[in-house]
Amino acid sequence: MKTSIVKNVVKVILPLIQIFGAYVIIFGHVSPGGGFAGGSIVGSSLILYRLIYGSERADRKFIYFYLLKLVSISLVVYGTLKGLIFILEHLGFNGFIPIGVPGNLLSGGLIMPLNVLIGIVVSITFYFIATLFEEGELENVNGAE
Repeated sequence: MKTSIVKNVVKVILPLIQIFGAYVIIFGHVSPGGGFAGGSIVGSSLILYRLIYGSERADRKFIYFYLLKLVSISLVVYGTLKGLIFILEHLGFNGFIPIGVPGNLLSGGLIMPLNVLIGIVVSITFYFIATLFEEGELENVNGAE
């Protein structure tokens, strides 16, 4: 399965899958999609990279320590933004973030940034789950190689 033909096809199609996943994440509030759908697309591209190029190369490229930090930061920022929205709306500051023109990219207030954060969390979580199924553990916990 890991022939040179498959590797060359994946080399061409992998960036296209990731661009499509980013598109689904970013435009999720004005078209079908969103953070979970786009994150699952990006996560499947990371899994495809691991399956085709091998676990050693994937572990060098996607270091567990940094991915875990990125997921943690994304979750903290998401929780902070959502908490801020709930608190400010409860205090009567409705519409503190301009909504914009419906249909435009920046038309949903904080929906797009929240979709991006969810997309990051979902894609990395899918990758971690696939790694756990493949190897039974996650390597490079402390960032050391």
